[in-house]
Amino acid sequence: MKLHLEDGSMWEGQSFGAPIAKGRQVHGEVVFNTGMVGYPEALTDPSYAGQILVTTYPLVGNYGVPDPKTLESEKIQISGLVISEYCEEYSHAGAVQSLSEWLRAAGVPAISGVDTRALTKRLREHGVMLGQLSEGRPAKKFIDPNERNLVADVSPRKKKVYGSGTVKIIALDCGMKENIVRSLVRKNVTLVRVPWDYDFTKEKYDALFISNGPGDPTQCAATIEHIRYAIKKNKPILGICLGNQLLALAAGAKTYKLKYGHRSQNQPAIEAGTDRCYITSQNHGFAVDEKSLPPGWEPWFHNANDGSNEGIRHKTKPWRSVQFHPEACPGPTDTAWIFDDFLRSLKAV
Repeated sequence: MKLHLEDGSMWEGQSFGAPIAKGRQVHGEVVFNTGMVGYPEALTDPSYAGQILVTTYPLVGNYGVPDPKTLESEKIQISGLVISEYCEEYSHAGAVQSLSEWLRAAGVPAISGVDTRALTKRLREHGVMLGQLSEGRPAKKFIDPNERNLVADVSPRKKKVYGSGTVKIIALDCGMKENIVRSLVRKNVTLVRVPWDYDFTKEKYDALFISNGPGDPTQCAATIEHIRYAIKKNKPILGICLGNQLLALAAGAKTYKLKYGHRSQNQPAIEAGTDRCYITSQNHGFAVDEKSLPPGWEPWFHNANDGSNEGIRHKTKPWRSVQFHPEACPGPTDTAWIFDDFLRSLKAV
């Protein structure tokens, strides 16, 4: 199998997972993740929709795959996987199948034997690139997944209700990870999980949550309009990852595409106005242009590596969001307190 990049470079290796038919190509945006573990959770994160994932950790597959029902969504979300070395003989008490078997059943191709260190250096120097996985020549046109609404691809079609508490939270599912649901559902909470374009403006609710998700946030025009209505009604709001970008856009700010994004479980985020640094799990390719934040809004966190925005909040209103993942899975739980603070403000805990 071969990985072709839009700059004309080609990386050859051995195929595993789902095969690709002769004359066919699998397209995606080629990105890298620097996490050492957590590949089952990462592969099921809807934020990876439309992307060919490169893992920088050299050995993948050694602990197999657990029961998929325990992971972050109902299926593998990536378009393809690129690794250095695949471990066929997995060993873990909770494993139910190998990585290759799981990928094959999901129809997702993978390639091993690639110099992922050199590939990652290329992506860091030139930025993320469009790519194709194939058994032969690449197609002439490289397809950019960010030109379509990826959120519409991963968001559910129907709403789902969790719990029966007195505090009702509308959760906009733009590709929400399951551990976010686990983090929000408490004894006094009713969580109403709705599609990305669901019109909740005429419903009674106590707070709004905006989830993570894939792609360019400006594609979600309906979501942004509904968030603006929640702001107008002064409803408490918490956003995560894509939710940070959508809240910023609803407030009147702008977003931009990062050179190679942040995808790992070791991203340092510094709380604005303090020296406190949290290690966070992240997966995004776009960011908020905090210089465009309107009056009344301020940065909440910054990335310690490149200074990019990692969260925003309003100075007087109950609106805030973070660019990282407090729910982890995979990754550290340094910032799980953000859920507690949000729920405490609603008197839900």
